[in-house]
Amino acid sequence: MQNIVNFIQNTFNTKEFIPLHEPRFIGNEKKYLNDCIDSTFVSSVGKYVDQFEKEFAKKVGSKYAIATVNGTAALHISLILANVNKDDEVITQPLTFIATCNAISYIGAKPVFVDVDLDTMGLSPSSLESFLDENCELIDEVCINKTTNNIIKACIPMHTFGHPCRIDEIKDICDKWNITLVEDSAESLGSFYKEKHTGTFGKLGAFSFNGNKIITSGGGGIIVTDDANLAKKAKHLTTTAKVPHPFEYVHDEIGFNYRMPNLNAALIVAQLEQLDTFCNNKKELALEYESFFKDIEDIDFIKQPKNSISNYWLQAVILKDSKKRDEFLEYTNKNGVMTRPIWKLMNELEMFKDSQSSELTNSKYLEQTVVNIPSSVIL
Repeated sequence: MQNIVNFIQNTFNTKEFIPLHEPRFIGNEKKYLNDCIDSTFVSSVGKYVDQFEKEFAKKVGSKYAIATVNGTAALHISLILANVNKDDEVITQPLTFIATCNAISYIGAKPVFVDVDLDTMGLSPSSLESFLDENCELIDEVCINKTTNNIIKACIPMHTFGHPCRIDEIKDICDKWNITLVEDSAESLGSFYKEKHTGTFGKLGAFSFNGNKIITSGGGGIIVTDDANLAKKAKHLTTTAKVPHPFEYVHDEIGFNYRMPNLNAALIVAQLEQLDTFCNNKKELALEYESFFKDIEDIDFIKQPKNSISNYWLQAVILKDSKKRDEFLEYTNKNGVMTRPIWKLMNELEMFKDSQSSELTNSKYLEQTVVNIPSSVIL
């Protein structure tokens, strides 16, 4: 495995510790931050928040964008806007970051897990369709889970590591069953499926700008939608549901202090200017990895799926089995190259162990074999 460590060290041109993913600040970040500080508008009111929302919506092709403090908050509000209530059910994939299920749980709703596809690592349309056909029925245009008698209100597929899932097929199935599609696009800014940006297929989409994402505001997220009423409601709810007034404090419902601060927005505006450069760099890195690993026995590099343009946020490989995976993880990390396994399946966590699940053959296989490797933009 030393040849793998050597290759990664040479690729990143360093013998020092190589992190999995670190941010790059090579543009107007300091300039915009200083301008924001000088303006004294550093909280949720300021020009950079509005500017970012307009520029982001244009970038992904949505009509509206509402900036939030993080991606989990964006998902939480999106589910509220999708009319998900306590004891409703939300179909999602077990192979995802915990934020997906946390957002469902904040409402008191319950996740239902269906399998993923091997090539996309995202929610499988065939698994979704089979689950609905076998377990559900439409009564007065409402999708009822016959096992639990609960309403299935929404579906959250996730574009794993920036690789788009078969989101158009998922949308068709959700439309057939009157289930609201909410995309977890936290990892897929800059990714397209059939020439349409991820996050814009569903009624709502949520993105993240955490410190390890392809662009970052330290923390931060955003909701996108083409529905004017939902956009207005999202902004209202994320601003503590305050009724606009020059000086009075009146709140007309339970709201959330989820609005992105102007300080963070200044940073992310500068980062957004670099997105195309970062995506191109990551594709070049992916080609380097793909070429190298094609000659390595029992390790396959994960490439962008068919009909997709992936941002390659986190590069990943598949090992032969869990034993090989563990050997790979131990050797690389001991030798200064940070690698990590994919997430533990959500249905295996204590909080969700009793959740209803379909057959999860692909998810279990990927959990045991996928490893992320260093993915930072190379300067």
